[in-house]
Amino acid sequence: MRSMVNRRSLLRGASLSAATLPMQLAAAPVHRQPGARIRIGLNAYSFNVPLRAGELTLMDLVDFCAANRLDCLDATGYYFPGYPAVPPDRFLYDLKRRAFLNGVTINGTGVRNDFALPDAARRVGDLELVKNWIGVASKLGASVIRVFSGSRVPEGHSFGETLEWMAPLLRECADTGKEHGVMIGLQNHNDFVKTAAETIRIVEAVGSEWLGVILDVGSLRMADPYEEIEKLLPYAISWQLKESLWYGGREVATDLRKLKAIIDRGGYRGFVPIETLGEGDPRAKVARFAREVHEVFGG
Repeated sequence: MRSMVNRRSLLRGASLSAATLPMQLAAAPVHRQPGARIRIGLNAYSFNVPLRAGELTLMDLVDFCAANRLDCLDATGYYFPGYPAVPPDRFLYDLKRRAFLNGVTINGTGVRNDFALPDAARRVGDLELVKNWIGVASKLGASVIRVFSGSRVPEGHSFGETLEWMAPLLRECADTGKEHGVMIGLQNHNDFVKTAAETIRIVEAVGSEWLGVILDVGSLRMADPYEEIEKLLPYAISWQLKESLWYGGREVATDLRKLKAIIDRGGYRGFVPIETLGEGDPRAKVARFAREVHEVFGG
């Protein structure tokens, strides 16, 4: 009955305006002990091509993490059998066992949703997708599931209007996450959200301690990325630490020492999955980048 009520209310649209949501529900930054303690991990998307081609499996990525001193695996949902359907429990538990025996934490998973779609029924369909995969994350022992805001501001609508229907959906995700002990991580992805301010605006509109930010360093392209990272740091619950970021429309190598200084000043405790993109053998690229990150961050 509850899901039917939620579905009907969402199809009718949100009753709160985007302008009033932050004042009514405003969420504070993440509360944690001061100081920094980083554990470097791997985002599975680094191996997107061989995973989709069937040349590698998530089991193989667990072994890769163990061999390259990567403490965690962010096991993106796209690479599970049958996605977007929920994979069989047997597969989840075998993967969980493989990770445990190799000292690798499955810290997260993620799906591809779009809460900026004008079609309310499609938005509710994506809400159900996220909720189903919160259950997957719980069975894996993962503490966070990565979600998106949406692909773009839809034609004929404003950011604020779209946020008006988006915030209740994310709030319901956070409520379901709370029931299962899984945090909801909103990734800034240079899509509907392009800046730190826009990302924080969504987090504050949702107003749940069960929702935070997946800090994607490569998708902050509208201003100084390091200043943007510093603004998002208090809300971060996981990362996508990429080899490069963007300055004035130019792709440049990530200054890991500058990034470490920001984290040391602001404080962050938890996993920092790395992600490499582009051409080349991901095995070699990830191993090299992992060595560089370990050299700067230690561990």
